[in-house]
Amino acid sequence: MAKRKNINIFATAKSWLEGEALQQLERVASLPGMMRVAAYPDLHPGKGGPVGAAMLSEGIFYPYLVGSDVGCGMALFATDLTTAKAKPEKWSKKLSGLEEPWDGDAVAWLAERGATPEGFTASLGTIGSGNHFTELLRVHQVADEECFRQLDLDAKQLYLLVHSGSRGLGELLLHTHVDAHRDGGLTVGDAAESENYLARHDNAVAWAVANRELIACRLLEQLGSDYRRILDLTHNSITRQDVAGTECFLHRKGAVPSDQGMVVIPGSRGTLSYLVAPAGAQSANLWSVAHGAGRKWGRSDCAGRLRDKFTAESLRKTKLGSYVICEDRDLLYEEAPQAYKDIDAVINDMVGLGLITVVATLTPVLTYKVRKQ
Repeated sequence: MAKRKNINIFATAKSWLEGEALQQLERVASLPGMMRVAAYPDLHPGKGGPVGAAMLSEGIFYPYLVGSDVGCGMALFATDLTTAKAKPEKWSKKLSGLEEPWDGDAVAWLAERGATPEGFTASLGTIGSGNHFTELLRVHQVADEECFRQLDLDAKQLYLLVHSGSRGLGELLLHTHVDAHRDGGLTVGDAAESENYLARHDNAVAWAVANRELIACRLLEQLGSDYRRILDLTHNSITRQDVAGTECFLHRKGAVPSDQGMVVIPGSRGTLSYLVAPAGAQSANLWSVAHGAGRKWGRSDCAGRLRDKFTAESLRKTKLGSYVICEDRDLLYEEAPQAYKDIDAVINDMVGLGLITVVATLTPVLTYKVRKQ
């Protein structure tokens, strides 16, 4: 673990961290009221601030640090589907519709889950673009049988991982703040404004949780399967954190809470994902761990690096034998496994630094990103 000023970097020399990301960490650490900043092996540059970091402040918080997708996170669901009866090639031709508005009662779905639509009912139950996805997984190997059993998991079942957020709602929330304050923060002294933002923020988080569940419901309904939510953890958020009796604000941008039980950390679409258990006190790393592999290349660089080596069709089936539903050719290259860091190295760093232990590894069977509309 490297230390400088009020920054803790939880990565070894084996992890490549971009200079721009480190500069963003330094800038964030120097903001008024910023107490501590923690970064993880998946650290990479983001818009306005680093991705793969948690940031603790007192007396002031900074909405722009969590970005436009407030509430983005990952949920893991158990399904009724089994590995023995999996038909990924057939399913890859059958599954569709997750780009289109849901024909159910969106307002009621949200209300039952403690959220209000704020005008975004048409987006509910849709994945979105970028690095968002939903993925069927099978258990590759169980490393900790006791923890595995605690979640009532079965190695013969298939599981569904959903990565999505609040869609346009979080973007509206950020733009409303930026229009008034640019990259400035909100202080606890401005009680009305800060409390209004946090209330809308919390609704966006609840909206995103409801969205992930509806995505799971819509996909598994096409496969004739019920579901059970195992966990849902938000990696873009601001939460109140009690630190030695003082109310502080914990910003997470691409960082998963490690104080809410076990965590799923996905790789790229062509690598293993990990189910892990937090270890140790977790305070030094700000009660957070890496949320994934982290980008190695910027999106604009991917096509130039990959088009001469891989056809679009070749990227729709991974080296692990899984299938990828992605009919946007540019996105297919932007989200190719090669564009991401080595997830095994990310996990090994955090294990070696005592942040986590591995419970199980998961292998992708089928990934859904986008159909043509």
